[in-house]
Amino acid sequence: MEPRIEKRVAIVQSNYVPWKGYFDLMSQADEMILLDDVQYTRRDWRNRNRIKSREGVRWITVPVRVRGRYEQRIDETEISDPSWAERHWATLRHAYARAPCFSEVAPSIEDLYAGCASPLLTEVNEHLLRGLSTLLHISTPISRSVDVPLVTDPTERLVALCRGAGATEYLTGPSSWAYLRRELFTQANISVTTMTYGEYPRYPQLHGTFEDRVSVLDVLFHTGSNAPLYIDSNSPAATTDKSTQAEPS
Repeated sequence: MEPRIEKRVAIVQSNYVPWKGYFDLMSQADEMILLDDVQYTRRDWRNRNRIKSREGVRWITVPVRVRGRYEQRIDETEISDPSWAERHWATLRHAYARAPCFSEVAPSIEDLYAGCASPLLTEVNEHLLRGLSTLLHISTPISRSVDVPLVTDPTERLVALCRGAGATEYLTGPSSWAYLRRELFTQANISVTTMTYGEYPRYPQLHGTFEDRVSVLDVLFHTGSNAPLYIDSNSPAATTDKSTQAEPS
């Protein structure tokens, strides 16, 4: 019998321009599956994220239709204002125009926002995730959970997705411990590894005290082509002085 080919799969819901840890997890997987055929949750990371600005940390939010749609899935969620992308780019330009690498990455980011034409949140998120992962030199393939028949039980669904992808290992975030039934993975001969988010290296950052939990766009605008070093807590850049303070705004 030939040995199994090892394959690590991560399964996550799509987020809007997520923080660096999201891309750290992606980079450690052989395939990432977007679990968007589950219920959309309000006031969550699906349609919003945080950036730094002259006024402090602020949210940028993609407007979506939610009234009367309490049980809609993420992949059914519609964007309510087609002009949102133009406004978001203007906000980002205002917040980061003075960042050291803004001129280096701005054309690529602006093109990504210009390509956000879909009326569906899931398609916009996937479009941005693919574009940002390219800028971060992450080659992990992205697929969608909708391509595998639906299973109601949450853990059985994850096992089915892993089997469909040919996974030998499931890479999960720490929050999954609340519901994950690990014995089902054992029965399927799939190991489970929990992602731990270490201390990421800091970089000189505009607008006051360093803020770690913001969109990965912040990393790109401040570090440009060196951004991959700052989304990996095991990077040599992690030896940078952790007390580094932000540049004055």
